[in-house]
Amino acid sequence: MAVYHLSAPLAEDDVTKLRVGDVVYLSGGAFTCRSRLHRWVFDDGHPFPAGAAGRNVLIHVGPIVQKRADGWKLISFMPTSSIRFEKWGARSVDSWGLRMIVGKTTMGPGTMEMMARKKCVHVSPQCVAPNLWIDSIRVDGVDLLGELGSIEAAWHMTLSDLGPFVVDIDCGGGSLYGAREAEVDLNKRKALAELGIGEDFRYTKLY
Repeated sequence: MAVYHLSAPLAEDDVTKLRVGDVVYLSGGAFTCRSRLHRWVFDDGHPFPAGAAGRNVLIHVGPIVQKRADGWKLISFMPTSSIRFEKWGARSVDSWGLRMIVGKTTMGPGTMEMMARKKCVHVSPQCVAPNLWIDSIRVDGVDLLGELGSIEAAWHMTLSDLGPFVVDIDCGGGSLYGAREAEVDLNKRKALAELGIGEDFRYTKLY
């Protein structure tokens, strides 16, 4: 496992050196995206938000942001589960020129294939305390606030050594969660064999 402190916008060399299990801290520009922004662009045919152009780090998050006299104040921030957006994952990597997606859990095979082709990685947070990150994030602006609402809008942010994140999909097709699932499946088969239970065993359905 290696530890990297990266600055966005990310270059291809920044992400191709990353391997599953590496730890990453992020600085520089990023933008947020959830399901309504994906639908707005890919399903409804609207243009990509202008303020996010040139930012190649996407964070799957619905931040809580408050408007104050001196600008935007970030109240709470924690990435949501990326697998929810698998329908649009490959297209977002391809069309938006992404080098990194930040989110909990992971993404599916379609997005993984596009990540390998376009040189993009997925990273997951290594903590569950969102408010610890607030001082490492500056809110620069927002697109589509009126159209999508504050949680689903495209927020533009500048990060300052935000992390730690663990690489769970790398550019070579490596998958941290896939490897863990294979390990769990192997151990399950061993346990069933030791107990004399066939591999066709299924849990009892109560309803």
